[in-house]
Amino acid sequence: MTTEEKSNQTNSDTNPLTAPVPDLWRDPNATPFVEIENITKKFGDFTAVDNVSLKIYKRELFCLLGGSGSGKSTLLRMLAGFEAPTSGRILIDGVDMAGIQPWNRPVNMMFQSYALFPHLSVEKNVGFGLRRDGMAEEDVKRRVKEMLDMVQLGHLAKRKPNQLSGGQRQRVALARSLIKRPKLLLLDEPLGALDKKLREETQFELINLQEELGVTFIVVTHDQEEAMTLSTRIGVMNHGEIVQVGEPHDIYEYPNSRYVAQFVGSVNMIAGKVSVDEVDHVVVESEEAGCTMRIDHGISCAPNQEVHVALRPEKIMVAHDKPEQDLNCMKGRIEEIAYMGSLSVFRVRLPSGKEIRVTQPNYARDMGARFTWEDEVYLYWDVDSSVVLTV
Repeated sequence: MTTEEKSNQTNSDTNPLTAPVPDLWRDPNATPFVEIENITKKFGDFTAVDNVSLKIYKRELFCLLGGSGSGKSTLLRMLAGFEAPTSGRILIDGVDMAGIQPWNRPVNMMFQSYALFPHLSVEKNVGFGLRRDGMAEEDVKRRVKEMLDMVQLGHLAKRKPNQLSGGQRQRVALARSLIKRPKLLLLDEPLGALDKKLREETQFELINLQEELGVTFIVVTHDQEEAMTLSTRIGVMNHGEIVQVGEPHDIYEYPNSRYVAQFVGSVNMIAGKVSVDEVDHVVVESEEAGCTMRIDHGISCAPNQEVHVALRPEKIMVAHDKPEQDLNCMKGRIEEIAYMGSLSVFRVRLPSGKEIRVTQPNYARDMGARFTWEDEVYLYWDVDSSVVLTV
C-alpha cells in the first residue's frame, strides 16, 4: 500500500460522500465531533475564556463571532493546542486533547497572516507538510496538483507568494492547511486581509470548498456579515463567554440580549414598560417611541417591567400619511438620508429626541426621491417584526 493509499484509508471519514449531513446539531441524539467542556483560560488575574461549553458537529462551518478581547482567538488556540486550558477539557472525535501536542492533533490551523514561505513556490508551499511527513514524492505531487486545481491555482504553481494577489495568497494558505486532510480546520480571521469585494467573492469559494471536502471548519471572525454568510451556526462571544449559539437566521431575528442584537447587524433599541404579557403576545408602552407596541411572542417578566424592543431598520415602513394601524406606529422627522445604491438609509428624529434608523430597498429608480430632509413621516411595522429583550 502506498503512502497515498494509507492516507486515504486513514482519512476516509472526511470524504463528503460518506460524511454525515451538516445539520446534526438539530438531532438531540447526534454525537458531537468537537466537545468543549467548561473551558476556562486565565492569564494571571485576567480571564480570557470563562467556563465555555460548546458542541460542534461533523461538517459544520462554525463561526466564533466577537469583538476584540472577547476570547474567540484564545479559544481557537486552545483547540489547536497552542494554549493549555486552565480548567476544563476539549475532545475531538471522542479523544481528550489534554497533553496532546499541536502536531499530534487531527487539526490544522490557517493564520490571518497566511504565514507562507516567501522563498518557496506555490506548489512547494502547499506540499511542505506532506514532504516533512516523509510522503513519497510521487504522491506529494499528485496531492498538490489536486489541491491546487481545487482552489483554482494550478496555473500559478511555479510562482512565489510575492507574485500573487491577496486573494491568491489566501487560497494558497488554505490549500496548504487542507492538503494533509485534517479532521478539523481552524481559521483565524481568514479573510481579514482582503478588500471588501474580494472578501465577498472568497466567502462563497470557502463555503464550496468546505462542502466539497467535508472537513469541519471553525472560523474566528469579528465581521458579522462574514459570519452570517459563511456559517452553519454562530457562537457569539463577549468577555470570554458564549452568550448565544444558533443558526444565522436565529441569531439575527431572535437575539437573546441587547448585546447580541446590537453586535449582529443594525438595530433600533426602544425602551418601554410591559403592560400586557400573554402567552402569544406582549404589549409595551413606550414614552420614548410615543406609541404602544405589540409583539407576537410572550416573555416571562414582572408586571410593568422595563424592557427593550429590538427593531431592525429594514423591518420599518415609511409613509407620509398615517397608516390605518394605531399600534406599532411612530411619527418623526427625517434628519439624514444616505443613498447607498441598492438601499437608502433614513435617520428619523422622534418628538422624544430618540433617533430611529430605517433602511428601504431602492427597488424602483425614483424610490430615493419620495422622501427628503425635514419631511414629517410615519414609521410603522408588523407585530412579528420586533423582539422584546429583558437583558
